[in-house]
Amino acid sequence: MTPHTVFTVGHSTHSSSGFLSLLQKHGITAIADVRSMPVSRFTPQFNRYAVERTLSSVDIKYVFLGKELGARPEDLTCYVDGQVRYELLARTSNFVSGINRLRNGSQSERIAVMCTEQEPLDCHRCVLVARALEADGIAVQHIHGDGHVENHSSAMRRLMTNFGLDQEDLFRTSAERLQEALDRQEQRIAYVNEQLRVDGTPER
Repeated sequence: MTPHTVFTVGHSTHSSSGFLSLLQKHGITAIADVRSMPVSRFTPQFNRYAVERTLSSVDIKYVFLGKELGARPEDLTCYVDGQVRYELLARTSNFVSGINRLRNGSQSERIAVMCTEQEPLDCHRCVLVARALEADGIAVQHIHGDGHVENHSSAMRRLMTNFGLDQEDLFRTSAERLQEALDRQEQRIAYVNEQLRVDGTPER
């Protein structure tokens, strides 16, 4: 791997020891937590301070980037009809700052961006954060629960296949079909604030 590679990983329902083994298998030296709310009723071993202690025990650094790169922004201009729009979120100064921190950190650390979902395609770490990193010239590798690694291009091909958009199309380029797949997946997974959906989104 080049120094400018960033990994992603979902903690899912792993045990602490199982999660550490996954990270150590791939030589991860730092975790960037991109959960907006770094707590879990079902997997308390991944509550922010618990996982920070666990990582520290094996000299893996921890940084919380949920404010910058989380999927539930406080900035109301990121919402349309109550649902987060990744395109709007990616333009915010917080998000840009978070991406810059990952880029800079990747020069000296082997970083894994951590969120909750086991399947990368079901998480904003892949559909939003990884896209921004790759656009910035940083290679992204997704660590799966069974230990295998998938590069981001392969993950995007899987996404297109999931929506039946992987076949050549006379009228649309591959990039256009990928964008449709991303838009459809975002509609499925992006956070919805029901209160904003009721009250309406402020004008931008």
